[in-house]
Amino acid sequence: MRYAIVESGGKQYKAVEGQTIEVDRLADKQGAQVDLLALLMADGEEVMVGTPTIGGLQVRATVMDHFRGEKIFRFKYSPKKRIRVRGGHRQQYTRLMVDFIGRPGETRKVEKVEPKPFVEKEAEPKAREAEAEPKARAPQPKAAATSARKKAAAGKPERSSEKKTSTKKSSKSTVR
Repeated sequence: MRYAIVESGGKQYKAVEGQTIEVDRLADKQGAQVDLLALLMADGEEVMVGTPTIGGLQVRATVMDHFRGEKIFRFKYSPKKRIRVRGGHRQQYTRLMVDFIGRPGETRKVEKVEPKPFVEKEAEPKAREAEAEPKARAPQPKAAATSARKKAAAGKPERSSEKKTSTKKSSKSTVR
């Protein structure tokens, strides 16, 4: 497995041939080819380290899409001064598919891994259960339903409709 440590936007990323990386937003359009600076390249036992970059090494990637990250919330709070400031931020990213790592003119067959589409994990099990076995609930007879309610209410204290009168005697206040 051949991989390289590349730099983009002042940050370093591990780029593996045939996989995607997410970097800070680039100005290039979707489908454009981008060359990245390689700081290190490893191919099995062979490792090349640059000072600071490796001259003559090409890391070519294709812009797959542009997207925004999760929203980050911030809240500034000073209770004595009555300051409450809310704000948020969403960082913009670019997804790159690493096509080639090597010397210009070098030909190698690169195995491309198709990116998996984003799927919500919670939605899948519910859909599978609905497709597999639709559960039919048998209707309960009315008598059984009312007895079930009575059993449930048995643990709770009953409410009496009668108003209880106060038996408290009023105390006379004495003059001092």
